Amino acid sequence: MIVELGHFATILALGMATGLAIAGYVSAANVNWSRTAGVLAFAQFVAVGLGFAALVYAFARSDFSVLYVIENSNTALPWYYKVCAVWGGHEGSFLLWTLMLAAWTWAVSLAGARVPREIQGRVLGTLGLLNAGFLLFLLSVSSPFERLIGGPAEGADLNPLLQDFGQIVHPPMLYLGYVGFAVAFAFA
Repeated sequence: MIVELGHFATILALGMATGLAIAGYVSAANVNWSRTAGVLAFAQFVAVGLGFAALVYAFARSDFSVLYVIENSNTALPWYYKVCAVWGGHEGSFLLWTLMLAAWTWAVSLAGARVPREIQGRVLGTLGLLNAGFLLFLLSVSSPFERLIGGPAEGADLNPLLQDFGQIVHPPMLYLGYVGFAVAFAFA
C-alpha cells in the first residue's frame, strides 16, 4: 500500500510540474501567478519526496512484491546498504535525480525574490518543463514502483561492487551538482 501511495504521489508530482511550467511562464507576464508557481514548486518537491520515501520504505521492509526491490536487495543486506540500494539501479537512481531537481526548483522559487519577476517566471517555467519531462519518463518507461503478484521470498541482492561506503555518499553528492546545472540552464 505504501508503494502505491508513493507511485500516486509521483503521478501528482507530474501534474504539479506541468502546472509549474504553465504558472511559471504565465507569471513572467502576470504577477498574480508568481505565488502559484512557488506553491507548486514546493508541492512538487513534497510529492517526489513522498515517492522517494515510499521506495526507501519498501527497501527497508524488504518488500519483495516490488520488482525494483527484488532486483537490488535481499534480507541479509545491512540497513544502510538497503537505503543506498534505492539509487543502486537505473529506476531508483532516476527517482533520486528527479528528487534533486525538485529540490533545486523549490530552492530557486525561494531565492526568486532577489530576481526580477519576468526572469524568475521563465526560470521556474523551464524547471517545471524539465521536471515534467523527467517525471513523465520515470513514470512511463522506468518506474521503480512496478509490483509483482506473489514475488519471491528473497531478492537478488545489491551488486557487490556497489556495497561500499562510496556508494552511500557518492551518487547523492554527484547528483546534487549535476542536477544543479539545470538551474544554470534555466537561467540561460
